[in-house]
Order: sequence, then C-alpha cells, then structure tokens
Amino acid sequence: MENIAVIGAGSWGTALSVVLAENCRQVTLWARREELCREIREKRENTVYLPGVQLPRNVAVTSDLEEAVAGKDALILVVPSHTVRTIARKIAPLLTNRPVVVNCAKGIEEETFCRMSEILKQELPQCEPAVLSGPNHAEEVGRKVPSATVVSAGKREVAEAVQDLFMTQRLRVYTNPDMVGVELGGALKNVIALAAGISDGLGFGDNTKAAIVTRGLSEMGRLGIRMGADVLTFAGLAGIGDLMVTCTSKHSRNQKLGLELGRGRKLSAILPGMRMVAEGVRTTRAARQLGCIYGVEMPITEQVYEVLFNEKDPRRAVVDLLKREKTHEVEEVVSSRLKNW
Repeated sequence: MENIAVIGAGSWGTALSVVLAENCRQVTLWARREELCREIREKRENTVYLPGVQLPRNVAVTSDLEEAVAGKDALILVVPSHTVRTIARKIAPLLTNRPVVVNCAKGIEEETFCRMSEILKQELPQCEPAVLSGPNHAEEVGRKVPSATVVSAGKREVAEAVQDLFMTQRLRVYTNPDMVGVELGGALKNVIALAAGISDGLGFGDNTKAAIVTRGLSEMGRLGIRMGADVLTFAGLAGIGDLMVTCTSKHSRNQKLGLELGRGRKLSAILPGMRMVAEGVRTTRAARQLGCIYGVEMPITEQVYEVLFNEKDPRRAVVDLLKREKTHEVEEVVSSRLKNW
C-alpha cells in the first residue's frame, strides 16, 4: 500500500501523515476547512493543531473529499468518534475501489453503543476495517519521540499490512486480534482520565491517582470481558499503556478537562474554550449505559457521570466512592476461586 489518505487534519491526523510519509510514496491529508488547507500547504506545518512539526514533501493537503479518497489503497480515519458515521457515509459513494479503512478515533457511539469498527462495517461494507490505538500523543509522535501502538483487524493479513504502513524506526507497531478489547481500551480510558484530572484539581496526590488508575483498569476490564474482549488486552498498550499516559500527561485533553472540573468549574463553562475534542465526555454517557445493559458495576464511571452531567460536587463524589460496600480487589479474575472459600 503506497497511496494513502488521512481523513482529518487535527493534531493526530497530522502526526500520522508525517509517520506514513516515511513508508508511502504519496500521502494525502484531508482537512474539512479550505483555509486550514491553504495554511498547511503554504507553511508545510499545521500551526493550529500541531505547531512545530514540518510536513514532508510527499504529503499533499486537500479539502476535496473525493480527491482525497478516490483510488487510495488505505484510508486512515482520524476524526472525532461522534463524526465517524457521518464521514463514512460521505466517503461511501466516492470510493472507486475497496481500500482498507483504519479508524483512529477512540470512542463509542452514544445512540447505538457501536464501536467504531462496527460503524465502518455498516457504512462501508465493501472495505476491510482496522483500528489503531495505544498510548500515543500526537505532539510526541509528530516529533518522532519513540512510541509504540497496536493495530487490530478481523483478518490477520489486514492487521499485518497496516502494521507495515505505520512501523518506523521511532514507532513500533504490534498486532492484536482482539478488536473489541483494543477499541474499548482506547475509549474507556478517557473516562478514567477525567477522574484522574478531577483528583488533580482537588489537590489530591499520587496515592489517589494510583488508586483511580488501578481501579479504573479493573472497571474497564469488567465491562470488556462481558462484551467479549480478552482481559489480557487491558494489560497491554491499548489498556494500561493508554490509560497511564492519558491520566498523567500534560498533553491529555481529558485530564485537563477533569482538572478544571476538580477546581470547581462546570462542564458547560469549560467546553466552549476547548479547541480540540475531549472524547471522554461523550464516552462517559455511553459507558454508563453499557454498564447498565451488561450488568457491570462501574463506580468511577458513575461518579464521573454525576459530576459531568448532574453537576455533583467532586468532593462528594470522592466520598461516595470511598464509602462503598467492601469487596474483593480482583472481582472478575478470582471470582471462581472465591466461590470455593
């Protein structure tokens, strides 16, 4: 695969176009706004979303979606999760072949609770879907800071082809057949990152954050198991790796949003000032509903939901988390052994 299109010129889409340019003859970067396209073409830099990173000469920039997708070997979708279905529907009539479609958004569709690969199967049934996920901030990948990520697909040969697309001397790419776990790990960690940010905003310390990350991972794993994921995926890059970096990094939008919530600001006041999407807000609603549907207890998700949408005092949310009924630490993993006590 040598002729690739990246759909979405935000920070992550721009960074991935830089990565792909190392392995592909031609990369087309699609931006929705023509004014952004002109600026990127003129400066060879996305000063709005990824300043300081130069685009290679074999990255072309366009706002014409048909020009971007027609005849491409692979399409890399790097748009917010709530727009994946819309953009897939726009792409469908423009395709002239059957490209691999790699989703890089980390979320769950609120209305249907579909994962992004499920949306792609519905809207682009002629294409092979794959997903890319892991502990990867655009600001670091774009500057070629050593990083690692995971790709998953329904067919091994597709996953390995995508692996070859993205693998460079500074980005190591692993494959994982567990598409459910890879997608859920990427989506659910944003909810836990909101909780970690709230903790920071309240002035709590490392002990608190460690508890949130650890119990958050347990929460993610419980839901993942019920939805058909392999629990070991949550111990890898798409699970604990992505969770750790999103809960602790200065680049994390979700942690920053949680930080402001912990300092007493309301969601309605924070969102208008955010230039880029914090996926955890929408994912919190979807994850809470999935917990109800699958009968999975998700106490951190529940309290984040209350703070976000019912304006619950974050300090009260912490108290309610801590005073819950006592239980065993590794519920799902050791449940069969506990029954024999």
